[in-house]
Amino acid sequence: MTYTLAIDQGTTSSRAILFEAALNIHASAQQEFPQHYPRSGWVEHDPDDILATVLTTCRQATAKGNVAPADIAAIGITNQRETTLVWDRATGKPIHNAIVWQDRRTADTCAALKSAGHEPTVTEKTGLLLDPYFSATKIAWILDNTPGAREAANRGSLAFGTIDSYLLWHLTGNNTHATDATNASRTMLYNIRDGQWDIELLELFNVPASMLPEVKDSAADFGTTDLALFGVSIPITGIAGDQQAATVGQACFDPGMIKSTYGTGCFALLNTGDTPIFSQNRLLTTIAYQLNGKPTYALEGSIFVAGAAVQWLRDGLRIIDNAAQSGDLAATADDGQDVILVPAFTGLGAPYWDADCRGAIYGLTRNTGQAEFARAALEAVCFQTRDLLEAMQRDMGTSGTTTKTVLRVDGGMVASDWTMQRLADTLAAPVDRPKILETTALGAAYLAGMHIGLYPVPREFAQSWSLDHRFAPEMPADRRNAKYAAWQDAVARTLTKSPATDRVA
Repeated sequence: MTYTLAIDQGTTSSRAILFEAALNIHASAQQEFPQHYPRSGWVEHDPDDILATVLTTCRQATAKGNVAPADIAAIGITNQRETTLVWDRATGKPIHNAIVWQDRRTADTCAALKSAGHEPTVTEKTGLLLDPYFSATKIAWILDNTPGAREAANRGSLAFGTIDSYLLWHLTGNNTHATDATNASRTMLYNIRDGQWDIELLELFNVPASMLPEVKDSAADFGTTDLALFGVSIPITGIAGDQQAATVGQACFDPGMIKSTYGTGCFALLNTGDTPIFSQNRLLTTIAYQLNGKPTYALEGSIFVAGAAVQWLRDGLRIIDNAAQSGDLAATADDGQDVILVPAFTGLGAPYWDADCRGAIYGLTRNTGQAEFARAALEAVCFQTRDLLEAMQRDMGTSGTTTKTVLRVDGGMVASDWTMQRLADTLAAPVDRPKILETTALGAAYLAGMHIGLYPVPREFAQSWSLDHRFAPEMPADRRNAKYAAWQDAVARTLTKSPATDRVA
């Protein structure tokens, strides 16, 4: 048989999944790695942990599946986005830990640039907002806070990359320094209109152009693996950031289609087709995928805390032993209590973009217990999703394009029937859960296999998408609207600035 191997490098773990020629999962392996928090609001990863877990899981998956590396036709890579690495070109060694997308250390830098009036230019070129979430200010921080780094970068000795580029560099034996358009579009340095690195932005963020990778299509020739790694050289022919890969895996190829992925964070992407739609509601404009040199654009809403709230229940409060228990516990909560959690553990993302606010809980009573905390954590994800979808509908309404009424979902949290039913109730819209939940890895595998002719073109691939279960809304409208109004009130009390006065012009 012929297989594709998807490398899914996430925020808390690395996974490798082997797909058969019919795109069924054949074998997989997963390994968690440590998170590092040097200071409040700072989040780092050890690059050696990332690379080691990727290589280990690739070998474990092939062993479990009894697949010889020679039977792997292609490799696709999907990755946590915005996480930033800088390494020495001669040695391949990083000069600093990876600064993770959740990290907020450059909030003051972003605020200063915004106060100086630079955000409209950044948004016009990149579709992004001036926020520490993105890579540009992380690169500058590493160069300015690592001894000798700025001088080395100016000499051309250093390379920058998001996780995909770092893995590609090492998988190809230091032969390929590249990325794809989806990852490039998350750096705050890439002009999504022109399809190239932007000189004005490089000057603004003080990033030398020599550090940057070549930008390719999401399905392209990215080189082959070093013979020493797997005993054979395997083509790497697909790369996409994790949320864009999930969009492909969910077959959201038509304008107006929406998918939402529930992992550590939650990320909703709405396909807008050939034209970038620039949000009036503080959403992001990004590249959904790029094939044959042609980008397809999307509106994106990013929620920083989704599954991370369940991890907090488990590791912080210790009221559950594993994530799967959260839905069952929430189902036992007292309907007479409306406890609201605003999970701004690292600030709030779209559509608020408040890096300084912190988490809060409202509505506590003497009878509030573990079940109410569990329900509040899960409902917070649902409320934030509604925030995103309503903002998307407003933006699409101004563009003359309508959104689909069905939300396709994936990620670890969607295994919970209670959570998905509450999501449908909160949105007043159907929620579709596919049979293959590993849509991020599926998207990466599909891109890689499509490029070599193993898998069909997108239109045919979309026909193979298969529904596991549709969750239809059941909650009465008055109850749904009252709960959402309570959420909006709680957010307003938590924000450090008013969202009404902070719209994108």
